[in-house]
Amino acid sequence: MLYDYTTVTPQTVTEETDAALAEADGLVAQAEASHDSPTFESVIQPLELGLGRISKAYGRGAFLVLASTDPDVRDAGQAADERMSKWRVALPFRERLYAAVAAFHKTDEAAALTGERRRLLDFYLRDFRRAGQALDADARGELERLRARLVELEVGFQRNVNEYSDAIEVTQEQLAGLPQAVIDRLSPGAAPGTWRVSLDYPELNPFLEHARDRSARRELQLKFWNQAVEANRPILAEALRLRQRIAELLGHPTWAHFAAEVRMVGAPPRIHAFYDEIRDPVAAATAREVEEMEAVLREDGVDGPIGMWDWRYYDQRQRNDRFGVDSTLVSEYLPLDKVLHGLFELTGEVFGLTYRRVDDARAWHPSVELYEIHDAASGELLAHFYMDLFPREGKFGHAAAYPLQVGYRRADGSYERPISAILANFSPSGNGRPSMLQHTELVTLFHEFGHILHMSLTRTESARFSGAETEWDFVEAPSQIMQHWTWDPDVLARFARHYKTGKPIPAELAAQLAAARNLNSGIRTAIQIFYGTLDMAIHDGDAELDLDAAIERAFAVTGLNYPAGTFMLAGFAHLLGGYDAGYYGYLWAETLGDDMFARFEREGVLSPVVGAAYRRAVLEPNGARSGDEMLLDFLGRPPNTEAWMRNKGFTPRHS
Repeated sequence: MLYDYTTVTPQTVTEETDAALAEADGLVAQAEASHDSPTFESVIQPLELGLGRISKAYGRGAFLVLASTDPDVRDAGQAADERMSKWRVALPFRERLYAAVAAFHKTDEAAALTGERRRLLDFYLRDFRRAGQALDADARGELERLRARLVELEVGFQRNVNEYSDAIEVTQEQLAGLPQAVIDRLSPGAAPGTWRVSLDYPELNPFLEHARDRSARRELQLKFWNQAVEANRPILAEALRLRQRIAELLGHPTWAHFAAEVRMVGAPPRIHAFYDEIRDPVAAATAREVEEMEAVLREDGVDGPIGMWDWRYYDQRQRNDRFGVDSTLVSEYLPLDKVLHGLFELTGEVFGLTYRRVDDARAWHPSVELYEIHDAASGELLAHFYMDLFPREGKFGHAAAYPLQVGYRRADGSYERPISAILANFSPSGNGRPSMLQHTELVTLFHEFGHILHMSLTRTESARFSGAETEWDFVEAPSQIMQHWTWDPDVLARFARHYKTGKPIPAELAAQLAAARNLNSGIRTAIQIFYGTLDMAIHDGDAELDLDAAIERAFAVTGLNYPAGTFMLAGFAHLLGGYDAGYYGYLWAETLGDDMFARFEREGVLSPVVGAAYRRAVLEPNGARSGDEMLLDFLGRPPNTEAWMRNKGFTPRHS
């Protein structure tokens, strides 16, 4: 049995954190004491063991701020997360540690390092430089204070988004168009005969996609784009000021330059070149799609224009009218139990794995399931992962995967097996119906499981490069590959079964679903460009930037009617959750994922041979190699956007 989460209390969270920080500090002290006779084992290895210990404590305590049903445990988890984040931030500010690593760097042993160990030393040296070790004492002290404060702001911002709760109340008439299964799961409103539609994805997305009442869709969208605004707007403003000052102290013109240094792109010009390459093809597609939607809107008696609260609804209308894709009917062929069986069967076949459910999970909630991953050829136990798939009060409201324990080589030579978790908010069972996924939720599940495999199949020696710790703009690429399977009719036929009859999804319906894949891909991509360019704009160093104007200016790329009176940045959790000046990475990684999947398409969509090559070149090295190196290994060439353009149905600018 793994850690017993049923025994967790606020006190245990604090105790786990205290113990981990004390042990990690002791290991750092060992490294610092090796200044006079530095070796890899005496200086670098203790740091890795310390990071591994912190990782384990995160999984046993701080992680629960996202998942516990007990608000006191969540409070303790938030405090633990903040303490451990500050410890990580403070690590490269330790002058004695820097002296020990710098002394090791001068040795012949360090000069002879290759591969992962060479990369590890280079990364630590980079950390010290980015911590201002070359600055004078006053500047270094200011930098450390700013970084510590930034951690506080990031943790608070995330917590405000996670715990924000709001909803609209609608009448029976305003529910027209929604699938009955969605209606059955809504809570009653305060007024008799009304229902409550919250901002949680299992209620938000179906309502925006199916509700015929345009005013109700608009009301819900406005609430969604104003979530946590009072608490988070000042936090964001302060964080942006701090980030710019940190960048200036370290000699960077903007935070975007500082952030890009540690990513694949290296510097903002490569990001701008990427957007320049795709912007015109996307804009041409978006203009056509908006025009087509507005024609349907006029048929409904509205002059337009199409709003942010409209496009999902008309997208669903078009899927049904043009391709006969009824999302409700599709979901009847996606009961969660059959989907999970198919997911495990497919990934097992392609990547050489087997799975086993652990009966006594002892997880943080009775609905959470625990699984083992084994290597099919050797039978070796590789990793564990938890699946927490249904919404509840106080839980993280979106979908994501988290490392609860990273994999790395222990001091005794044995390997610490990775442990990870998926948090999602799919529609639960109820009223005699099992949990059934919308196709969009199927895509989400496969995407997040791509992260689980990345975390689980790692074979890195160091904790630093484990847990999907490759460059931040590459980390989504392995998950983008997984999404392709959810659109393939032959793949769907293997596991999509009707929840009542058990019959496979009709070939015609699966083909229609695949044919509709690129419908309104211009609008979808333009919305991603909006998020990415807005993220870059607010990190470009302009101290007087009007954030409201910046949002509206960036939104113009979508061609949609802007939701006036909103401030979506307050709920844009990515900005203070690791994607600052890095949201471009979603589209960037999507193009990389499509490029890698093109090899599967050429050699076999479910080819175990390609799967084995992908596992070896990408999943197992994790962060021990750069994204460019892994792509060159797997593709045999540098990446390009051709496969992505083709998959989206865009016409490249040079054509």
